Amino acid sequence: MPNRTDLRADCSRCFGLCCVALAFSKSADFAIDKSAGEPCPNLDDGFRCTIHSTLRPAGFQGCTVYDCFGAGQEISRRAGTSWREQPGQEMFAALPILRQLHELLWYLTEALEHKAFEDELTAAIARVEEVSRTADLTAVDVMAERAAVNELLLQTSRLVRGKQPKKKERRGADLIGARLRGADLCKANLRGAYLIGADLRGADLRQADLIGADLRDADVRGADLTGALFLTQSQLNAARGDRTTKIPQALTRPTHWTTLTT
Repeated sequence: MPNRTDLRADCSRCFGLCCVALAFSKSADFAIDKSAGEPCPNLDDGFRCTIHSTLRPAGFQGCTVYDCFGAGQEISRRAGTSWREQPGQEMFAALPILRQLHELLWYLTEALEHKAFEDELTAAIARVEEVSRTADLTAVDVMAERAAVNELLLQTSRLVRGKQPKKKERRGADLIGARLRGADLCKANLRGAYLIGADLRGADLRQADLIGADLRDADVRGADLTGALFLTQSQLNAARGDRTTKIPQALTRPTHWTTLTT
C-alpha cells in the first residue's frame, strides 16, 4: 500500500527522464524548443539541472510546474541503467503513462485517509498498482483507469464536503481572471474549474475539491488551502503564493513563491 511520500518526485534517484522524454516549445514557459527524446542542454552528465535554482529567471517556468508523482525515479529503478547506456525510448514512452497512474494513486491514497469506503479504495489502489507494474505501459488505457476510480473519488468528496449551497457547486466553471479575493469557497466543488489568473488572495478554500482545477497564475497569497481535496504539487507550483498561504500538510511550499506578505 503506497503512502503519498512514495508518490513525490525524487530527482536524486532519476535519470533526468523529464528533461529528455518530454517535448516543449519556445514560449512564456520555455526559453527554447526541444523535441521529445532530446536531452535538455541544461542537463549535466549526472542527470542534474545546471540551472535548477534559476529556472524561472532563465525562462523555464514550465519546468518548475511539472511534477512526475515519483514516476521518474520508479522507471529509473526498474531500468537499472540510464538512457545513456542503453536505448531510452521505452523509458521515455513509459514516463507520461506511469505519471498518470501515480497521480491516480495520489488521489486514491488521499481518499483512503478519510476512513470511508476503505474496502473499495483499498481494492482500487491494488488494481492501479498492479496496472502500474505492466511491462509495456504504453498498452495501458489510462482513461479507462481514471473512469474506474472516478466515482469513488466523487463519493469521498461528497462525504467530506457535505451538502453545500448551489453557489459553491462550480464544477468545470470558467473562473479565468475571476475576482475572488476573500471569497468563502470552503468545501466548494471546483473540480476541473478554470481558475487561471484568478484573484484568490485570502480566499477560504478549506476542504474545497480541486481535482483537475487549473490554477496557473492564480493568486493564492494569504489563501487557506488547508485540507483542500485532491490538490497536487503541480497545481500548487503553477499558482502564485507566499509564506502566508496555508497549504495541505502533504504538499511542499514552492521555492519560487515570493516571501512577501499579502
